[in-house]
Amino acid sequence: MKKYISIILIILLSITSIVSIYFNVSHECKTIEDLPKQEKSEGMRGIYDIDKNINEKTIDKYLGRSDVVYRDVRMLMDTATWENKGGERELTGFVKGFEVVPYAYLTEFPEEYVQQKKDENVSGLYQGKTLFSLDENGNYVANYKESMEILEHIFPKDKYIFIMCGAGGYANFTKQMLVSLGWDKEKIYNVGGYWNYEGKNKVSTVIKDGDKVRYDFSKVSYHDIDFDKLTKVKKDNEKDKK
Repeated sequence: MKKYISIILIILLSITSIVSIYFNVSHECKTIEDLPKQEKSEGMRGIYDIDKNINEKTIDKYLGRSDVVYRDVRMLMDTATWENKGGERELTGFVKGFEVVPYAYLTEFPEEYVQQKKDENVSGLYQGKTLFSLDENGNYVANYKESMEILEHIFPKDKYIFIMCGAGGYANFTKQMLVSLGWDKEKIYNVGGYWNYEGKNKVSTVIKDGDKVRYDFSKVSYHDIDFDKLTKVKKDNEKDKK
């Protein structure tokens, strides 16, 4: 008799667990509202493809979604003189939930962008190692065998991707790169620049010590790319030299 009672209890517990999982999943699906379709902002912000509906002014309403990954593509310490244009070199803070992966480490800057920044008195853009390079036709070419694997890990294709930077430029280039390499354009949102963010989810990295200022980057969820441990791809011109 005890054996049958135990079996019945196990069956009841199994049914209860299945029902609980079903309702939890159903509830989660119902609470995640559909994202507004992408719509470019007006003026210069539209040229940078910053979204009209989801941006620095509205991003707080779209944080914490399980169907979205949040990426900030600034450097912790940028090499460019952004202060000459009212920006910042240092990552003084970020929006809660955003993980940092520098666009500058993903691929090189287009030459026209470098020239544009010079005209705006911004120099010193990063020129170090990158996962991809741009060829003469504007195509992205992997510099390492692991480049695409890393990119797909940081920017999963099965999620919506919200990209932010300082003012929107790096985010725009990141989106262009991903789309060119096969990502769905409709799932990638340029949500603008942290420098214009005034919401309630700001996480500051600034530590003031008298007149001195330092930064606590331990607060940052940072995607480090150790290029020295990657397998470099030999280009055609390098093969010809051997």
